[in-house]
Amino acid sequence: MKRIILFDGVCNLCNSSVQFIMKHDPNIYFQFASLQSEIGQQLMAEYRIPSTVESVVLIEGDRYYLESTAALKIAKKLDHIYPMLFGFIIIPKPIRNFVYRYIARNRYRWFGKKDNCMLPKPEDRKRFLE
Repeated sequence: MKRIILFDGVCNLCNSSVQFIMKHDPNIYFQFASLQSEIGQQLMAEYRIPSTVESVVLIEGDRYYLESTAALKIAKKLDHIYPMLFGFIIIPKPIRNFVYRYIARNRYRWFGKKDNCMLPKPEDRKRFLE
């Protein structure tokens, strides 16, 4: 099953999150594309993901997940103790997403922003869709 993470390519927090996921995804479950990329925009259209989405999207098979649900489903596939974070899925979605949106709204102010999307290291390029 394909699992693609769409992320804000100019967001420092999002880029750090992608690096973290790659480090803790030894089974290489996930591929990546920035929301700003051509493939990211194509996937958004193909899956009918609202154009207002500005942070993480998880495409899993023929479905997509947003916000806290996407983050928790990603954590579920990582190594070490991170799958235990999926237990937070029992918290009602409006509460989880309230916290998620608060962080997302402030991510540029707290973590900064790049002028361009990150370029993956040569050894990681195969995980990024082009």
